[in-house]
Amino acid sequence: MSKARTIAEHVTVAAVISILLIWGNTQYRQWYQYSKGEEAMAKGDAIAAIAAYEASLHMYTPLSPLIGRSAERLWNLGQELEQRDPRKALLAYRALRSSFYAVRSLYSPGTEWIKRCDDRIALLVNTTPAGR
Repeated sequence: MSKARTIAEHVTVAAVISILLIWGNTQYRQWYQYSKGEEAMAKGDAIAAIAAYEASLHMYTPLSPLIGRSAERLWNLGQELEQRDPRKALLAYRALRSSFYAVRSLYSPGTEWIKRCDDRIALLVNTTPAGR
């Protein structure tokens, strides 16, 4: 029995270490992408910012504060772009919506963002030639 217990303990420790390493790597990549989005925003490069914030959202980890920040940045960017460049605004809203669809698993995070994006996308597609 003690040999089986020792094996179980080793397997448990290895599993916990693996999970922590994966989580840490994902958090680092999420932070890195968010930082790239911030740099792109500072330079005024909306496309690069959208791509970076979207990538940050794809590195979804529950309870990460960067998820909310990235979503908020994409939403605000879409709002800012609606009057100047509706095509880029659509890109921002679609990136935000699709990011939350992409990270669904046992539960669906970001349902409120998806609804908000669906409303803005429908409005832009139906009122501007850029949406078609």
